[in-house]
Amino acid sequence: MKKAVSIFSSLALMTGVLAGCGPDKETTETKTSEKKTTTAENGMPPKPEKLIVWEDVKRGVALEPAIKAFEEKYGIKVEYKEVEMATKQRDQLRLDGPAGTGPDVITVPHDQIGQLVTEGLIREINVDQSVLDTFTESSLKAETYNGKLYGLPKAVETPVFIYNKKLMDKAPATMDELYQFSKDFTKGGKYGFLALWDNFYFAHGIIAGMGGYVFKDNNGTLDPKDIGLNNDGAVKGTEYIQKWYKELFPKGIIGENGGSTMDGLFNEGKVASVMNGPWAFQGMRDAGIDIGVAPMPTLPNGEHVKTFMGVKGWHVSAFSKNPEWATKLIEFLTNEENAKKRFELTKEIPPVKSLINDPLIANDEGAKAVAIQSQYAVPMPNIPEMAEVWGPMATALQLVANQKTEPKKALDEAVKTIKTNIETNHPSK
Repeated sequence: MKKAVSIFSSLALMTGVLAGCGPDKETTETKTSEKKTTTAENGMPPKPEKLIVWEDVKRGVALEPAIKAFEEKYGIKVEYKEVEMATKQRDQLRLDGPAGTGPDVITVPHDQIGQLVTEGLIREINVDQSVLDTFTESSLKAETYNGKLYGLPKAVETPVFIYNKKLMDKAPATMDELYQFSKDFTKGGKYGFLALWDNFYFAHGIIAGMGGYVFKDNNGTLDPKDIGLNNDGAVKGTEYIQKWYKELFPKGIIGENGGSTMDGLFNEGKVASVMNGPWAFQGMRDAGIDIGVAPMPTLPNGEHVKTFMGVKGWHVSAFSKNPEWATKLIEFLTNEENAKKRFELTKEIPPVKSLINDPLIANDEGAKAVAIQSQYAVPMPNIPEMAEVWGPMATALQLVANQKTEPKKALDEAVKTIKTNIETNHPSK
């Protein structure tokens, strides 16, 4: 700013003899000077007239107050459009982006980032360390691909421990306690605990907690050639899963209908506790169940269950003509004040460190449990090779759950298939 003022001061002195040229010219020069000084002061390019945001469906209500505050602060109009997040934003950006009719900012699940970067649909962002310090480490990790930051997180979700307060006084601290409770409780069509561990999304928490991993994390870069799903820890975790299926879980919760069967049993008051996500809370309450929610109990090895975490984030389109202002907008949308307002309006849980102990979240049992469990969670890998993992692991886990194959053999076969599929479908890696 001092440099800019100095330049204009010098110009004024050099042209002082022209002071008598009239007030109109002086006013014009003053306005021009003020405009340039403002640009130099904030280090930003000229302001665009408008920015466009794509928000998820039924979430615009949370965006409106933040947009209003941004417009008042920066004088830039912001328009938003609700577009389904899981698939349609990505698919529509492929068409609208190159055509010049797309948004400046989109919101997508973090596990799509790798594909979006590979296709050249979103761009790397640069923000100050003070902005990064706002968020939990795991949520920022989810927004990072090959060591580069491609978005800021707005909400997190991860499986937690949910129990029927009528059937269970409090959440157990350990899985050993839960196992003993279940042995005593499970009889006559009632079950102490159920989980969809033939689904890798849920089983990952046990496998990773015992020492397995999907892809090796090398300082923020995932290595698809280093797969840890059949190492000693993964085998121990899968053996632990098989123990529950063999001794305590009913056969009906294996396979495609497992989720609906488990939900039905819990909502009928026949299950004391389950492993499920925040998306299940409302349905349980609607069924008349007084639920308690807590982080997952610790494993027999003393480690936390390392659940998969999903992160919804804001991202700057690679086709935006105003990437700096689009980045400024997503910084604003995710700041503490707007994150808190978003939680009030949508119950989406923000990964903002200062809000974990805020009374608004701390007094919400479900939100607090998700916030705490998220600190132990592992972001789902966001590289394209992850698409090759789900199918083989589902097959392996169902064989284990049905007790048709020993865990080591099932995992070895799954990893062999995953590696073959990666080599075939992702040859550049």
